[in-house]
Amino acid sequence: MKNRKTVSIVLAALLSLSAFTGCASSGSTASSSTGDSASTGLKKIVVGASPTPHAEILKEAAKLLKNKGYELEIKEFSDYILPNTALADNQLDANYFQHEPYLKEFNKEKGTNLVSAGAIHYEPFGIYAGKIKSLEDLKDGATVAVPNDTTNEARALLLLQAQGLIKLKDGADITATQKDIAENKKNLKFREIEAAQLVRSLPDVDIAIINGNYALEGGLKTENALALEASDSLAAKTYANIIAVRKGDENREEIKALVEVLKSDEIKTYIKNTFQGAVVPLD
Repeated sequence: MKNRKTVSIVLAALLSLSAFTGCASSGSTASSSTGDSASTGLKKIVVGASPTPHAEILKEAAKLLKNKGYELEIKEFSDYILPNTALADNQLDANYFQHEPYLKEFNKEKGTNLVSAGAIHYEPFGIYAGKIKSLEDLKDGATVAVPNDTTNEARALLLLQAQGLIKLKDGADITATQKDIAENKKNLKFREIEAAQLVRSLPDVDIAIINGNYALEGGLKTENALALEASDSLAAKTYANIIAVRKGDENREEIKALVEVLKSDEIKTYIKNTFQGAVVPLD
């Protein structure tokens, strides 16, 4: 009986070891199939991005980067602060979600030292309908939702001025604030809201001026906007979305490769075909 018991124990141990080894082997295979840089020999680039359109564009770029010897890991963020703090803290190699005026303002406020490694595209700011159906329906004292960060609020004010709804003081441009409003004949009332929440605010306001990426995420189409920034406007030239990196990293080979791919004809075609004017690639 003792011998039989011993044999049973040994067999059980062997079966357990076999099961454990099988799991370990399976895990190793899964890691390899997801493009683990250690197993593929590719050098990893970790980039933070807004889900739309930035992460979508990066996923397309990842295919081209493999041919250059790089694996692209994309980390998605739903706000405008964490991608920069993560980059400054060395958790990312780069990020792709913002324009340079916002980056400069962020550096000023947070004491970071982030720079642009290249401009990729711009997203036309749009005026979207809330309680009204057209800008002609705006009544005296109408409520206008605008982004609550300094640079994007200035952009919203410039778009309102282009539509003749307000007039800014002479010289007020990409640094404009509500204090720079010289004329407001309709007595528009401004409600400052976090950019990511502007689409949700539409039922509560007459109109909202929304960043292109958040409009896309919220299911809004540029062809349904009441007004859009002109392609030759100051805003379009100023607010190009960039690849941001820590100062000094813009000359790293992997960053140069990333920017090169994002500015390639293949990615420009992808952007034009996918976003139909809601995202415009830069030359």
